[in-house]
Amino acid sequence: MPSHSLQVLGMHVSFTAEADQHRVENAKRLAEKRYHELEQRGTQISRERLLVFLALGLADDLLQANQECAAMQERLHALLAKIDEE
Repeated sequence: MPSHSLQVLGMHVSFTAEADQHRVENAKRLAEKRYHELEQRGTQISRERLLVFLALGLADDLLQANQECAAMQERLHALLAKIDEE
């Protein structure tokens, strides 16, 4: 499993993951983009709260994507069943 070492939001992190370097960099860019979007909303929120909001937002995105994927799989199975009937 590859190990990674990078700066994210001003913090140095090292970890191992099955993701390749390109995927890790994309994840880093997304996290930083979302963090800065939250930060730009103008209210004075602590870094810890911003990170919690970031984590909740990303978790919600994942849950929605999983639900959409499950719905798509159900539609695909229904279409395959119709094809098998014919």
